[in-house]
Amino acid sequence: MMNKKLSFGLAVTLLAAAASIFAACRKGNQAAAAGETINIGSTNEPTNLSNIEGGSSGITEALSGNIYEQLFRLRDDGKVENLLAESYTKSDDGLTYTITVREGVLFHSGKPFSAADVKSSFERFTAESSLGARKSNFRIVKSVQAPDERTVVFTLNNPSVSFPYTLTYLWIVNTDAPDLRTAEDGTGPYTLESYTRGASLSMVRWDGYWGAPAKNSRVVFHYFNDASAINNALLSGRIDIITTVQNPDALTRFENDSNFVVNNGASTVKELLAFNDRKEPFNNVQVRKAIYSAIDRQKLLNAIWGKYGTLIGSMVPPTDPWYDPALVNANPYNPDLAKTLLDSAGYAGGFAFTLDTPAYDPHPLVAEFIKSELSKLGINVTINPITADEWYSKVFKNRDFAATLQEHVNDRDVVWYGNPDFYWGYNNPEVTKLVSEAERAATEDEQTQKLLEVNRIIANEAASVWLYLYPQIVIAGSSLSGYPLNGLNSQFYAYNIVKK
Repeated sequence: MMNKKLSFGLAVTLLAAAASIFAACRKGNQAAAAGETINIGSTNEPTNLSNIEGGSSGITEALSGNIYEQLFRLRDDGKVENLLAESYTKSDDGLTYTITVREGVLFHSGKPFSAADVKSSFERFTAESSLGARKSNFRIVKSVQAPDERTVVFTLNNPSVSFPYTLTYLWIVNTDAPDLRTAEDGTGPYTLESYTRGASLSMVRWDGYWGAPAKNSRVVFHYFNDASAINNALLSGRIDIITTVQNPDALTRFENDSNFVVNNGASTVKELLAFNDRKEPFNNVQVRKAIYSAIDRQKLLNAIWGKYGTLIGSMVPPTDPWYDPALVNANPYNPDLAKTLLDSAGYAGGFAFTLDTPAYDPHPLVAEFIKSELSKLGINVTINPITADEWYSKVFKNRDFAATLQEHVNDRDVVWYGNPDFYWGYNNPEVTKLVSEAERAATEDEQTQKLLEVNRIIANEAASVWLYLYPQIVIAGSSLSGYPLNGLNSQFYAYNIVKK
């Protein structure tokens, strides 16, 4: 199954017309050093090379941490650590973060990195025309200053206990570069060698890197539109690893072969049945809960993923600090309960609605399952297949929908239920208040407690139907090691991958 993940908190768009071939010459004296080439298979191709031009989550997978770096890095285990930030302090009122950046760092073009580049990268990312992921999270920033070459000062409108985490989304780029849609100028351990649209993206180890050098000399991301094709490429040795498996049907052939290792990591990708909570009947909590209890989510998960994947009861995956395992049963599968809830909501005879469904897998299969389940309550579902572009314009931008399916990639994205203007229109003033208070919390423990309460409220009100959590299945040749297992927020750090 092909899965074109969309990252949210950004205005995702695939509307940008990409040229058929992007080629970028390596800059400086960067001949590939001796070592292995790691061939990576992915179905998550970027649509261009810029993270502010709607490049989809494929750009994060290939470039984040490999070619571009941030002040802080989100590790594969979900922890946040310093990267281009050497150290930082927070004022007592929580409104000022003063960051000391590393010295001796160069961009791939040879330009020295300084605090001024952080300021210009921030301004680029938050510009009105930017479609950057989590751009709206940076509205909390009142101003950013670079008083000297090594100091950046962020002044916030409100305290933000998770601001270092927010900064993991800000790529530091050389904004003097001519066109970052087709070329790059980052500070990471690799430089871009070439990008052939529809085929591959290759990068080579950079000898001028400020930190520990990449353990391999070259990495090539090979892009596939077909799950069988990517599996065959791994079996034939054309690629060494698949970043995340989209089709479980072929897993047994790898599980029973000692030449391969099947890794089941921690996912943050949630499959949602999202309602437009502004519209009847989905503004009725009882209706939403009835639909939730009418769907046998375990049966659906087994049909799509077999023994893989996990049921969740809210927007929060187990890797988030505010996960509550008890919520998986907040809206249990119970057709009798579903009928009672629907009757009490005044819809004993059922109703009809249109389900706008992305046309790529697994959404059409999920939609058919939901249609079948809800028909037992007298609810008539019309499935309307739409492209990713149509989903963005119709659902995400114009809110012209009754219900939709979508997979949400990012971790820590429960906060969108505190935003009544988000595409699904959930509006609970208590949740909005708790989300705001959580961000202003004095400690991470206080933040966790408030978001736990948010988690429980949206689950008990069935703000959406969280159908299941995708598995994060990475398949690699048995000679490979050092690859990431969890791929949080679609990133895939390649610099530690080696072959025996």
